[in-house]
Amino acid sequence: MDCSAEEVVDTAGFGFGSSLRLHKTDEFSSVFAFRRVVRGKYFALHYCPNKVGTPRIGLVVAKKLAKRAVVRNLVKRLGRDVFRHAQATLPHYDLVLRLSAKVGDVTKRTMREEMIGLLGRLPK
Repeated sequence: MDCSAEEVVDTAGFGFGSSLRLHKTDEFSSVFAFRRVVRGKYFALHYCPNKVGTPRIGLVVAKKLAKRAVVRNLVKRLGRDVFRHAQATLPHYDLVLRLSAKVGDVTKRTMREEMIGLLGRLPK
């Protein structure tokens, strides 16, 4: 039986396909325009209801707050991972996770815990 790695991940329920992401500027703009946000110390989670039927996420990490590409990529990777594990319990929202403070010497655990906390504070 020939299985690709992508098929195995999808059967586990933790895939992160194109349908779970926000791609276009209009999609991001509509979330920001809805003006609902849950704030933490380092992140802001903007949200608005969608008609797709599944939660979707977009990530915004400004160079001003995370100068190095390695740090920006780490923040986005952590955000996608937290979303991937929580998506089954999330309401049908378009979400934008935005870095809102310099991360400096913040640990990965601290960032992950804050992201999980923000997703838990979303209205049902």
